[in-house]
Amino acid sequence: MRYQSQKIALAYFIVAMALFAVQVTLGLVLGWIYVDGNFLSEVLPFNIGRMLHTNSLIVWLILGFFGAAYFLLPEEAEREIHSSTLAYIQLAILVLGTVGVVLTYFFNLFEGNFLLGKEGREFLEQPKWVKAGIVVAALIFLYNVTMTVLKGRKTAVTNILLLGLWGLALLFLFSFYNPSNLALDKQYWWYVVHLWVEGVWELIMASILAYLMLKLTGVDREVVEKWLYVIVATALFSGILGTGHHYYWIGTPGYWQWIGSIFSSLEVIPFFAMMSFAFVMVWKGRRDHPNKAALLWSLGCATLAFFGAGVWGFLHTLHGVNFYTHGTQITAAHGHLAFFGAYVCLNLAIITYAMPVLKGRDPYNQVLNMASFWLMAGGMTFMTFTLTFAGTVQTHLQRVLGMNYMEVQDQLWVFYVMRFGSGIAVVLGAILFIYSVLAPRREFIEPGPLEKARIDAEHTAAE
Repeated sequence: MRYQSQKIALAYFIVAMALFAVQVTLGLVLGWIYVDGNFLSEVLPFNIGRMLHTNSLIVWLILGFFGAAYFLLPEEAEREIHSSTLAYIQLAILVLGTVGVVLTYFFNLFEGNFLLGKEGREFLEQPKWVKAGIVVAALIFLYNVTMTVLKGRKTAVTNILLLGLWGLALLFLFSFYNPSNLALDKQYWWYVVHLWVEGVWELIMASILAYLMLKLTGVDREVVEKWLYVIVATALFSGILGTGHHYYWIGTPGYWQWIGSIFSSLEVIPFFAMMSFAFVMVWKGRRDHPNKAALLWSLGCATLAFFGAGVWGFLHTLHGVNFYTHGTQITAAHGHLAFFGAYVCLNLAIITYAMPVLKGRDPYNQVLNMASFWLMAGGMTFMTFTLTFAGTVQTHLQRVLGMNYMEVQDQLWVFYVMRFGSGIAVVLGAILFIYSVLAPRREFIEPGPLEKARIDAEHTAAE
């Protein structure tokens, strides 16, 4: 490790992995509630569990992005982080806000209170005081990383990463605007949710993936930067107006059906470009990097993001199709694989690469780490297919034949059982991953002459 301030990333990654464990565990609980609707209904109502599941996902991914920035910026800028103290203060604010959110959701505290109570907006349910804390933490972070880059070397990786991180923080300000008109509320709500995951987060993804390709493959920086700018251009071109595919049925003008259909169809391009970029970099690479697990996660990230966000997103993005599939289990299939492929795999890739460096540990548990990839990727892929089949049946029975919603849910029981089984695989993979990056690997040490004599004596006595 060349720069001492890179150790900041270790604290961020550990907190992120703790929330990752919470997120997948709650996902498994929610999966079983789909099978047995009364499970934990008095202790953990479904709406509270879902809030905790989705919010912990968002928070741990953002913590992973912050940790990745603190890890890679010193190397890219060729200088220490501007202020390590500010970085740890920022983390403390985020942890305090996370605890406050969990307590507020779980115990339903301050119901209806403007400042202290939760809001009824999906993904943005955080109380106002927590949102204010997030803004303060974001301002600290942006000041810290921007000063680091301004005083150091500027590269395409740092420029695109900063653009994505600034966009992430600024777009979050729309979460404070909560108009009483539902159509207007949803229009601005998507400014946060869509323009995050299908806009600025793609810039963060592309920059971190480019950094990993530079380190793992040894490809010339000029080649990586050319690819990076192309990917970013296509992501912004398609992602901004692609927001229109969320405007089909919320009361906005009809022209959004065509704008949303055309531009959201083009959102496949940046994800295909990222997948192509990753594989071409490995093909052109001159370096045989020892961290094969990080390379596996990087390639898996680009591939699963293309299928989850690109292909499965395109499946129901055209308004003529979306009219029937909107809000069915097809949406859930797309959401799960897209988030896992694009952002979960990205964070786990940078953590896999960074942890041996941060902990000064070599060798490390690569075999276990790669096994965790196949467990999680296989489980999530199977989950996506089961939810796709469930959504197809649901669309036909509910939206075409007009059957009652609960009657249709009864027909989907077998798919929910299979989805729960795939969730077990994902949780096991997550546990294996956390163990593989945190626990030291036991090395085989050749016994000396005295140890060999003792072992031989024990064998003789046993015989």
